[in-house]
Amino acid sequence: MPYLNSIFARPGWPHWVWSALLLTASLGFTFGFACAVPFAAFGAITALTLNRRDALLLTVALWLVNQIIGFTILQYPWEAMTLAWGAVLGVVAVLTTAAAQAVMGGRPAVVAALASLGVAFVVYEGSLYLVSAAAMGGTEDFAAAIVVRILEINVAGFAGLLATAFLLVAAAGSRAHAFRPATRPIASH
Repeated sequence: MPYLNSIFARPGWPHWVWSALLLTASLGFTFGFACAVPFAAFGAITALTLNRRDALLLTVALWLVNQIIGFTILQYPWEAMTLAWGAVLGVVAVLTTAAAQAVMGGRPAVVAALASLGVAFVVYEGSLYLVSAAAMGGTEDFAAAIVVRILEINVAGFAGLLATAFLLVAAAGSRAHAFRPATRPIASH
């Protein structure tokens, strides 16, 4: 399974800095886009950079940042529907990350990156649409222009996060290949 440089998957400062950068990005996206935080981009980038457990845990943390800021600073209404949508968004964010992880195995690095983002976006938007259609209403929010805008936000977010990951790898002085399995132990030099 190709992960972006396994430097992020093992304990150490790059892992913690990367996690902090992703949490900070979630904060920035929440302030900038409120209800359009690019959870598909986050699901894809965590799938590429972290092991399965850490990617899922960080996804929950990213969602929590979004919800805490939304309800405390952005003043989301404390209504049953808003709280329910918040919970749905958390479940969908986790499913998105799991889906991104599922499609990476054995693929070349670029294909894995594109596949993880593509599948993450389809799972994210598709799941939210299904919940809207089946129980919560709001299917009008899935008009083509809106979905395209959400796609643009996710693609731009993913590209920025991927570039940031490469910059952090360079800053860490990694001489390892850019892509290497995170599940395989790395020999020390």
